[in-house]
Amino acid sequence: MKKILLSVSALLMSGSLLIGAPKNDIVDTAVEAGSFKTLINAVKTAGLVDTLKGQGPFTVFAPTDEAFKKFWPETLKNLLKPENKDKLQMLLTYHVISGKVKAKKAKKLETAVPVSGGSLKFSAKNKELYVNYAKVVKADIKASNGIIHVINAVLVPNTMNDAK
Repeated sequence: MKKILLSVSALLMSGSLLIGAPKNDIVDTAVEAGSFKTLINAVKTAGLVDTLKGQGPFTVFAPTDEAFKKFWPETLKNLLKPENKDKLQMLLTYHVISGKVKAKKAKKLETAVPVSGGSLKFSAKNKELYVNYAKVVKADIKASNGIIHVINAVLVPNTMNDAK
């Protein structure tokens, strides 16, 4: 009887640890949120879905649909054309860093290197995290292969200014 109780206890304890583990990857988590339709469309157009569904871990600074509305409309329209796939990939991978970086850790960093290359600058103002000029409006959304920080602007690497 004692062995059965110990086994049941062990199962219950291990099961409770699994309950909190995120089941969806970064892409599915963003789709489920519903406020990243433009980002998801761009990720699909750029052919980056499989990458962002990959093992990771990744940290993604995800601009909302509202952030994309503030982004240069003609530039976005041009970037979504098949002939500009490489520029779109550069823009999107500028929002991704390798590894899992929670907001608390990011506030202690000065910079990070995004997948596209270049540099992202972190700063904390009034206890809020900023990446370059974008404010993190929701932090530490867990996914099975990383973490998402929601930002209020589209990050533009210096080389993207040519796409205007």
